[in-house]
Amino acid sequence: MRIDILTLFPKMFETPFSVGILKRAIDRNLASLNLHNIRDHTHDKHRTVDDYPYSGGPGMVLKPEPIFETVESIKSEILPEDETDDLPIILLTPQGRLFSQQITRELSNYDHLILICGHYEGVDERVREHLVTDEISIGDYVLTGGELPAMVVTDAVVRLLPGVLGSEASPQEESHANGLLEYPQYTRPEVFRGWFVPQVLLSGNHAQITQWRQEQVIRRTLKRRPDLLDRTNLDPAERQLVERLTSSPKKSKLNLDKESIK
Repeated sequence: MRIDILTLFPKMFETPFSVGILKRAIDRNLASLNLHNIRDHTHDKHRTVDDYPYSGGPGMVLKPEPIFETVESIKSEILPEDETDDLPIILLTPQGRLFSQQITRELSNYDHLILICGHYEGVDERVREHLVTDEISIGDYVLTGGELPAMVVTDAVVRLLPGVLGSEASPQEESHANGLLEYPQYTRPEVFRGWFVPQVLLSGNHAQITQWRQEQVIRRTLKRRPDLLDRTNLDPAERQLVERLTSSPKKSKLNLDKESIK
C-alpha cells in the first residue's frame, strides 16, 4: 500500500514512521509512506498557503491551489494521463465521519490512499466539493491540525495489511474487530502480588477457555461500552448472556465487577 500525506509540518511524522511496526512495514515494502509539504506547491516568495475568510471571521483558511496542485502532482506520478481512478482522497477534519475499526478495514483494501491534514479554520470549501472523496474525524474534539489524525489513520490501516503483524490472527480477536471489546489477557507470573491468573486459562481445556473468553467479551463490553452491543449482530448465545447479566440490576453489577475472577 502507498500512502501520501499532505501536510504543513512533515517533520512531525519523522519519529512515528521510523520506529516499531510502521518502520518494519516500510522496511519490508509492505507499505510506502510519502510526505508532501503543501508549501512546495505555492508560487509566491512567502510560500503562502492560507488567507483570510471571505465575509470576515476569525482565523485563516487553507487555500485551494496548493492542495489541488499537490494531489494532481501525486496522481501524475502514479497514473497514466488518460486513466481515471477511484483513489481515496481523505481530509482529516472534525467534521468528518467518526473513525472506526470498520472504516480501517475498508481503507486497508485499497492500494493507495491520500490524506490531507487540515489546519486553522479549515480548508477552502472547493477542496471538499471538487477534490476530496471522504472526510474522517478521530473524535468529537478539535486539534491544532490534521497531522495527529493522519498518524492515527495510517497506523490503524497499515497494521491490518497482510504480513505486517506477527500473527495473522491478531487483528481478528482484538477489541472492535467484531464490534465488541477484547477479553482480558494474562501472562507470567501466574501469581503477582497475591493476584492470580484465572484457573481456566491454566487448565489446558480449549473448549472451556473459548467459552470463558466469549463470556468475558460480553461482560467487558456490557460494563465499559454497552453502546457497542446495540450496534453489533450478536449470536443467540451472546444475546442470552446479555439478557442474563442485565435481568437483575444488583446481580448484574456484581457479576460485571467480577468479570475476571472465574
